[in-house]
Amino acid sequence: MSISCQPLATDNRQTRAGTLIPLCILLLVWSSLLWLASAQASVDHSRWLKGPYSTGPDVTRACLACHQRQAEDFSQDAHWNWIEEQELAGHREWVAMGKRNLLNNFCIGVPSNWPRCTSCHAGYGWEDESFDFSKLENIDCLVCHDTTGDYRKAPTGAGHPEPGLDLTAIARKVGRTSRISCGSCHFFGGGGDHVKHGDLDSSLANPRRSQDVHMGVDGPDMSCQFCHQTRYHEIPGQAMSVSGGEGLRVECGGCHRGTPHDDATLDRHSRSVACQTCHIPSFANSFPTKVWQDWSHAGEERTLQQGEGIPTFTKNQGEMRWEQSVIPTYAWYNGQSARYLPGDRIEPAQPVLELTRPLGDITQEEARIHPFKVMEGKQPFDVENRYLVIPKLYRGFWEHYDWDRAIREGMSKTDLDYSGRYDFIHTRMYWRINHMVVPKEAALQCDDCHSESGRLDWKALGYPGDPIDTGSRTLQGR
Repeated sequence: MSISCQPLATDNRQTRAGTLIPLCILLLVWSSLLWLASAQASVDHSRWLKGPYSTGPDVTRACLACHQRQAEDFSQDAHWNWIEEQELAGHREWVAMGKRNLLNNFCIGVPSNWPRCTSCHAGYGWEDESFDFSKLENIDCLVCHDTTGDYRKAPTGAGHPEPGLDLTAIARKVGRTSRISCGSCHFFGGGGDHVKHGDLDSSLANPRRSQDVHMGVDGPDMSCQFCHQTRYHEIPGQAMSVSGGEGLRVECGGCHRGTPHDDATLDRHSRSVACQTCHIPSFANSFPTKVWQDWSHAGEERTLQQGEGIPTFTKNQGEMRWEQSVIPTYAWYNGQSARYLPGDRIEPAQPVLELTRPLGDITQEEARIHPFKVMEGKQPFDVENRYLVIPKLYRGFWEHYDWDRAIREGMSKTDLDYSGRYDFIHTRMYWRINHMVVPKEAALQCDDCHSESGRLDWKALGYPGDPIDTGSRTLQGR
């Protein structure tokens, strides 16, 4: 790694030199630590992992011989537990929330659907509510540390590997994580490639610079872990779908501090505009992403419908809509979000039930205008109890297509009652956009926002109109 130490902005040469030396030392130490971490993670494990291994837990037990502490650390991470205590706006007490218990408008919920949903769990054998999270041998080390590209989890295998894999050969070549290993789950959220996250799909496994300026570089330096720097196997970064905003975060300012534009006007904009707003003009640029799912039509006897090879209706999932090169929805975001929790009462007459919503407004100094993917659809709710329900889809509705039966089966695995009467309600989710950052020359320009055809709805954001036209204070001054 080459390091260029630039003088700090000051007129005092002695101060500048005095500050420069420790800065360079820190950078050298940092680069050395990165090199050591890389070297340690790239150790030839074939000397110790002899095998043979017939199951995933067999591999993990061998890993535990040297990495017991690392497994214990990982057992505290949300990637393993799929739930953590968090502070949620609007709630007096901390609440336990995560993928394990929250609802969405893609596949709705995990309870009763474990073997299908947990195929992306970093563990083995989560088949029902009795899964023991204290058994470290059930941690899947290979899903993160495989370097062969051959490791795959069975789509309905409760996290177990696909049958027929040579686990011994794969285990002997473990190493650092990569975009491919991280993407094996995160690119395929929601049941398939480019479904859930509008800014994460398989095109980022080896992208061009024009697709993502951070990931589209040679070498491993800008893999996921470069930004999601992990200590003690605690991986920072949170999707709004499973978090209210607490916990470890990854922000652009972690690297791009101060005034990165060398332009006073642009740098002042950062007081009100998130980096992502200008530097991610659109998302889902390589593949279309799902933006609508209507479960109320699932089970209907209709012909499979497709648009450009992508299903727009299936009996299993109902009606769907997809979009490509999507201009984001923009909203103020102060780092926290509102979240629907299981059992929260709803008003069926309301136009849309928001499962997630960014919090913040023009008056809050910490809030910025952020880009979001908005996912909408229709999903079942209990008419009498007035809350959303979780149907058993896998080995349930997808076999008998009886909504009442599927809801009874699914709700029996929760702490909530089911009245026996259901209907469907329009729901909405906001998904924060962070990836697919374009090169600076492709970022938004002034006219993209400050023109008659500009993409920002100024009044919806709290302004009387375009700040330039209204003569009000500049955007950066709110």
